[in-house]
This record gives sequence, structure tokens and C-alpha cells, in this order.
Amino acid sequence: MEDPIFSPPLHRQRHQFVIDFIKRNKPQKVLDLGCSECTLLKQLRFHREMELLVGLDIDGATLKKKMHGLAPMSTDYLQPSDDQLRIELYQGSVTQRDARLRGFDLVTSIELIEHLTLADVERFSEVVFGYMAPVAVIVSTPNFEFNILFPGKTGFRHYDHKFEWSRAEFKSWALKVCLDYGYEVEFTGVGEPPPGQQESVGFCSQIGVFHRLGGRAVCNMMFCDDAEDEFSYTLLYSKNYPSLHDNNILQRVLVTEVLSGAEKLRRKWAEETNGERDAADTQAEGDWEERHRASEQHLEMEEKQTDVFLLVEIPSSEVEISVNQMDCKTLQQAEQQRGFWRSIRKLRKKICFGLMAEDNRSLGKCVSVPLAVLWSGCPKVRALGGSLSNLRQLLMDHPGVTLSQDGSAVLLNDQEHEEEYDDLEDSGYAEARQCSHSVEPEEDWDANV
Repeated sequence: MEDPIFSPPLHRQRHQFVIDFIKRNKPQKVLDLGCSECTLLKQLRFHREMELLVGLDIDGATLKKKMHGLAPMSTDYLQPSDDQLRIELYQGSVTQRDARLRGFDLVTSIELIEHLTLADVERFSEVVFGYMAPVAVIVSTPNFEFNILFPGKTGFRHYDHKFEWSRAEFKSWALKVCLDYGYEVEFTGVGEPPPGQQESVGFCSQIGVFHRLGGRAVCNMMFCDDAEDEFSYTLLYSKNYPSLHDNNILQRVLVTEVLSGAEKLRRKWAEETNGERDAADTQAEGDWEERHRASEQHLEMEEKQTDVFLLVEIPSSEVEISVNQMDCKTLQQAEQQRGFWRSIRKLRKKICFGLMAEDNRSLGKCVSVPLAVLWSGCPKVRALGGSLSNLRQLLMDHPGVTLSQDGSAVLLNDQEHEEEYDDLEDSGYAEARQCSHSVEPEEDWDANV
């Protein structure tokens, strides 16, 4: 009935009114009375100004059917919020007391009271404003005066409505509530009438926004009494959303950021280092080829030489390759294979990095990324860690992170060089080593280096 007249639909306008109020006032604890299918709650969960979001309805079957729609989504786990949020659903009547729903910052009652008898409205007033005593209450209800604008409509808007108040009747009830329970109220509404009829019929849904006199301080004083607590409602659903206030979640997110940041730094350093070495590699390749040509000339003169030695200069070290019982033709064929040269070139780089050292060959080579560098270069790591010492402590307790012995740096496997070593073995260099050792088994390539 409402949807064809209003754009956006009237129920969305009512919900948006609540959302706008929450954005302005930022209540931490919000309770929606008569939450029914949880439509408003599903919208409010995306506005993380609050830490507790609760729904109450007398229809438990509907709550059980709709409550799973309030569960966190996958993005809530992948990107946990800095803010805490807990959602609870209760089955119960707004005319009954329950101590768990006292002292909220905001209670909403959207199109609810018209479903109560007038006697129950009195009990509703006493429970909500007198017992729950929230800081603020938003109550919306149909404006009976607006009904004349619905063509062909007689009576109330819904078969379950026990009454529908005029603006004067709603105002009279609201002012009595303020007088009895210490609130003040402002009147507004949603669903504007056609131009020129605002004064005569008012809003389609009239809204009263109640504020407790004295605000939060008065509420806190009220709950210091020794009255016995009452628990009338049944808890049907309770869920904590992923939050960085949970130490386990904080640690998981922090570790992900640390490893990601460390890997980015490792790659950056590797690119800079490789860029500096490329020029040296080009020069070294030219020197090697020049010396290799000289070696070929020597082989042509001594075709049947038993032992042939190639000397390859490498910065700060020399590698001597012994090729036994190999004639010139066989050597030349081997040298024509590009894979052989690439293997030697990669080996040269490995020796420069010290990756072939005997003490590292079984454990692999690691890159050390200081925590202080991560702290200064990664804002999210800094925000999550809180302090450098706290960051170190969180990482020390996590099995997915390897720290240096003094705990000052993250250790990463140098995967780039491990892959190069695998390429070297696949290129046929292993067979060349085996050939060179066939005559002198006591020789060890790594030992010579």
C-alpha cells in the first residue's frame, strides 16, 4: 500500500531515519524492539559506531528463520574491523522486564506500539522508559490523519493494528511519558504528503525522539540500586564479529601484514642488488669468453691432452674446473650449449652471495628483514603492533614467523636463489661435476670454492 506512493519506500525512510540518528550520535549499545525479520538490524551491523546490537521480538519462529542473516560475512574475517560488535536476538514481550536490556544508549520502536492494546502500551511505557531507561528512544507509529490520502482505504492500515493515533493523540502520550519518566521529546516524521497538505495531514509515519534528562549520568545512577534483576527473555542468537580487539585475530592479521611487508622489502632489495650486479656480470661474461677463446687455441695444439683446466675469475674467489679425458671436439660441443653458460653464470652469482657455503647448504639461505625497518616502512604494521616491543612479542609467539636469534628481525627463505640452484641442477651441470670427479674423487667443488 505504501510502496507505490513513496520513493524510497516508507519502511526504508523509517530505517534511514534511525541510521542517520546513529551516525550523528554514535550510540554504543542499540536495541531494536519488535525487530521481526531483522531488516533494520541487518543494515545497522554495517555501521560500526556501536559495540552491541540487540533485537527483541515476541515471534521466536521468525527470529530463528532470519537470525542467520546476521552472521558475519567472509569480508569481516578477511578484513576485521578495529571496532567490536556483538549481535544478540531475544524472544520476549516488550511488556516484560529483563535486566540484560537495561541502560542502552538507544532503543528503537519502529511501527510497534500500534500492535499493542492500550493497556499494553502503558506497560510498554513503564518497561521501556522506566525500567530499561535508555539514553534515547525513537518511536514511530502510523499517523491516522494521513489515511485519507490512501485511495479506497478505510479503517486501519494493517489488520493487526489495535489503534492508529492522530498527531494530537501521539503528542499527548509522548508528553505524559516525558513527565512520568524524565525525558524530553521532539516530533518529526517521514513520508511527506503532497505539496500544500503538510499542515492538514502531517507525515505518513509520525516519529517521537526522546532524550533522557541528564543523559548517561542519570542512567548510571539508576542502575546502582540493589533491586533484584529479572530475566524474562530467551536468548536465541549471539555472535561476536571478528575484531582486532580479539588477540588471536589481531595476531593473525599482524603476521599477514608483517610477512607481506617483509617480502616486499626483500624483493625490492633483490631488484636493487641485481641491478647493480648486472653491469658487473656483463663485464665478467666478456672476460670469461676472452679467456675461453685462448683455451680453445691451446686445445687445438694439444688435442689429446689428458687433463684440461679452465680458469674462471670470480670476484674475491676462483673456481677451477677439471675436465679429464675429454678431447677438444667433445668440449666444443658442450660449450655450444647455452644452458652450460647460463649455469656457470648463475653459479658465479651464487658464489658471490655465499649460497654454496657448506654451513648453509643443508639449512638454506635466509634474508633478514629488521623489525625496525618494517615498523618505520609499513604503517599498518605500526598501527597493529602498538609498539615495537609488543610487535616482537606477538611475532615470537606465532609458529608461522621465524625471528632472528635476538628477535630483532624476520627471517625469510631466499626463494629466488633456491630456484636458481634448482635451475643449475636441471641444466646438466651436475653431470659435468660428476665427470670432473671421475678421475680425482677426492676433489670437491664446494671445498675448492
